[in-house]
Amino acid sequence: MPAHHFQHFLLQTTDMSATVAWWENVMGMAQGPHPDFGFPVVWLYLEGKDVLHITPGAGQFSANREAYLKPESEAVRGTGVLDHVAYAATDLPGMLARLRAHGVAHTARQSHDGGLFQVFMLDPNGVRVELNFPGEEATRHGITPELRASDLPTE
Repeated sequence: MPAHHFQHFLLQTTDMSATVAWWENVMGMAQGPHPDFGFPVVWLYLEGKDVLHITPGAGQFSANREAYLKPESEAVRGTGVLDHVAYAATDLPGMLARLRAHGVAHTARQSHDGGLFQVFMLDPNGVRVELNFPGEEATRHGITPELRASDLPTE
């Protein structure tokens, strides 16, 4: 199976610093590194693994986030703040073939440093699902994204 484990949730907020502080102070998470996507995001870690990503919501989307992720919701309260569920994955060519075979519309994106190749799709309920593949896998198979974060203007 190409998706092999849950990776993270992305939460939208109107107050990045308060939200990050809450997850750090209450839940014991710690900020850590993340690829450069060209828009504001904080990755929070537990036991060395990024499990929660936080970014502005409620129409505060930067133009780069709008272009890269195409947010489905402007909600900042309740379960609507959940923008997507992400899984680490392997076998990028196989997964792309599987999506085509099932007629699943999807987009491919890549981080600035090329280390992360992402495939986004919606489930039947409109929930965005993100699959994260090592960038080397895309390079090895000659697979290119529709959009690279490095193609977005600097904010």
